[in-house]
Amino acid sequence: MKIVAPISKAEELEPVLEAGADEVFFGMVPQEWTRQFGISTVSRRLFGNIREYAEMQWIIATAHAAGKQSMLTLNAQHYTEPQMQCLIELARRFAGEGGDALILADPALLMAVAELDLGIRIHLSSIAACRNSESARFFGELGVDRVIFPRYLKLDEIRDIAASLPHMEFETFILNDGCIYEEGVCHTIHLPQQYGGPICMDAYQYSFYRADGQRIDKATQQALLQNEADYKEWTWYKFSCGFSTSEQGYTFGPCGLCAISRLARDGVTAIKIAGREAPLERKLKSIQLVRSVRDRVTSGATAQAVYDYASNVRARPELCHSGYMCYYPEVLEEVECGQPGLRVALPK
Repeated sequence: MKIVAPISKAEELEPVLEAGADEVFFGMVPQEWTRQFGISTVSRRLFGNIREYAEMQWIIATAHAAGKQSMLTLNAQHYTEPQMQCLIELARRFAGEGGDALILADPALLMAVAELDLGIRIHLSSIAACRNSESARFFGELGVDRVIFPRYLKLDEIRDIAASLPHMEFETFILNDGCIYEEGVCHTIHLPQQYGGPICMDAYQYSFYRADGQRIDKATQQALLQNEADYKEWTWYKFSCGFSTSEQGYTFGPCGLCAISRLARDGVTAIKIAGREAPLERKLKSIQLVRSVRDRVTSGATAQAVYDYASNVRARPELCHSGYMCYYPEVLEEVECGQPGLRVALPK
């Protein structure tokens, strides 16, 4: 099972690989794109992208020298025809330099790239929101080699899709960067905090009124206020528990570490660490954390042992037990019911 990690600049590559990443993904906004389209985004991120072809060449060559792979992200939901032409040229250059895979979401761009037969793998972005086996089969027929599942699929759904399409690869989120809504149907962009942050982080102030004009009774008012407080608590977890870390520097927030045993058993090829715009130290600590759990799974640890380690390694088990951090809360539910998974036999 491969660990997939982000980089936002060339100098991050070597430490990310040394930390244990097997594959890296990055975005690129070349100068010709900026001249033509301004701040319109290549990959839903205005920031966290490289800009020079020399950087791209170095990333590909350095990754290959280390026996690793590099992937270029071009995953906005859709592009205009002029934008597509620019991206097709970018895809050509990436493939020509020996890049390993393109991460795509727009079906039109995907088909255009597939028809070019560039000799490069195509990974379907989570932005495409592939949620069932027929959707995965459809994209496979278009030329997709690997499906990156959107957040919050159930483990049983992941298992069934992977089992129905054994010739395809599948990748799941494993750590960081939750999404309050469904990213595949979200048409906003992710801005850094100093520029306003993502729209889902807005701290709205609510006022409540009855449709019939009558006063809201005290009990109803209390229930409404409690609901608002519960929502704010939930979003705090989704945004990395206030973007906090453990004493070791490990990230809190959206996490699927305790599910790695089941994901490995059920045919998942790769597990993704999100956060391309995050500081390098956060990326490195995230890779180290994921690797420590992945290596336990591959060495034959039981699912219960993996769960015990994953839920305690950051020394804040109460955050795990809340269930609010979970990408795959079924694991927590099984443990609470006293039914942890059996020892995992990894596929050959």
